[in-house]
Amino acid sequence: MKVTINDVAKLAGVSMKTVSRVINNEPSVRKKTHDQVMAAVKELNYQPNLAARNLAGTSSYAIGLVYDNPNAYYVIDMQNGVLSRCRQEGYELVIHPCSYADSDMRTELKTMIRRSRIAGLVLTPPLSEQQDLIDELDEMNMHYVRILSGRGDNKDNSACIYVNDYAAAYEITSHLLQLGHKNIAFICGDQGHKSTTERLAGYQRALADHQIQASEALLYRGDYSFESGVKGAKELLKNDNALGITAVMGGNDEIAAGALFAARLMNIAIPDELAITGFEDSPFSKQTWPKLTTAHQNNDEISQHAARLLFSKTRGARNQDKDITRIFTPSLVIRGSSDAKTA
Repeated sequence: MKVTINDVAKLAGVSMKTVSRVINNEPSVRKKTHDQVMAAVKELNYQPNLAARNLAGTSSYAIGLVYDNPNAYYVIDMQNGVLSRCRQEGYELVIHPCSYADSDMRTELKTMIRRSRIAGLVLTPPLSEQQDLIDELDEMNMHYVRILSGRGDNKDNSACIYVNDYAAAYEITSHLLQLGHKNIAFICGDQGHKSTTERLAGYQRALADHQIQASEALLYRGDYSFESGVKGAKELLKNDNALGITAVMGGNDEIAAGALFAARLMNIAIPDELAITGFEDSPFSKQTWPKLTTAHQNNDEISQHAARLLFSKTRGARNQDKDITRIFTPSLVIRGSSDAKTA
């Protein structure tokens, strides 16, 4: 027979209302009672009927993950992180891809919110950077958490999880400078992404701190794609590398993989004649030869913390979950594309 909430209440020795409060993660339940009920839930393998819970009242038991990112690996990591937290909270996850450049994007998103009756949203870049969208969500009184490229200097930190791309790009550039490279080219990602601005700024700051003047001639403004890496590297390295470039930084791993491919076509030895680095530590970074030096970005963990913050907000627990990490700094991973000793 199907296990009911009444069965859980009897085994735990509490009322059905208390069981409901525990399952709904209401903050006023004592820890002892919470543990008692959850032990009964586990023993009976009780599975709440989320659809019935949604229909029974005004509360929603689903959150949304909204993204516009061509990198499937990034999306999967984000999805897995949010989903793992949803399972712990007893919520469903609504996944909604959309195009931030589409003029109907905000109308489409508002329609999804109303139809799905979601409790809140996790917004990933570049959607999380669209102020018009944020203003409309505020007008709808919709809970949201934004995953942003930044250094935690935003005026509204209460609803943000930051990825410090600036510091990570600074570290990658410093690594190349320490290896003796001075003419370091940079192939940028999409200009509409704040991560592009932050990564470029970190690169430029590191050069300045080593008394090297950043040169516009060493920049290629492309997009976050393999093809952009190929085109950018060919453009920067043409004419027998008249610019004297000895290292190329890719705005992400796809760009770096494209740059490495172009260098191979031009018979340039990696890393003896040209060092190449990426960013994000995606599977692309391990599928090249040599493997790419990059910055490891734990998207699964980042999205889990974003979901934790969102659930804290939906429960009105502004001062709870103080251990939620709000700023993540990708860490340098040195591999053979910049240092032959690690190949």
